[in-house]
Amino acid sequence: MDGVSRLQSSAVAPETRRRTKIQPCRWCGREVPDAGMGRRRQYCRQSCRQRAYEQRAMVKGTSVAPDSVVLSAEEAAQLSDRVYQVRCAAEDMATAIDEGADGSELRDLCDALMRAAKAADGWR
Repeated sequence: MDGVSRLQSSAVAPETRRRTKIQPCRWCGREVPDAGMGRRRQYCRQSCRQRAYEQRAMVKGTSVAPDSVVLSAEEAAQLSDRVYQVRCAAEDMATAIDEGADGSELRDLCDALMRAAKAADGWR
């Protein structure tokens, strides 16, 4: 590609460029809708933005990092359990593949793995 056509291809109007990467809310993790113009939103709604502000204000002036996530012992144990379930489901799938399982069994194991991963992702 010569220099002129390279410049022409990179000179796409901003309004025709689309952002394809899904942006999660920095507070709750839900998908943040893209307005398409300007700076990307960081929060899915005003209440999430407010909770994030309150959390930053609470740790200001302490030794706790502003981007820290604080979990109770019970929440940490539940998250650990969900991660363990994901690992077990992935190991089951790997074992089934090694043993030559048929497609329907692999589909069932894949579905179980996806359910475990979604449950683990719901910690926010």
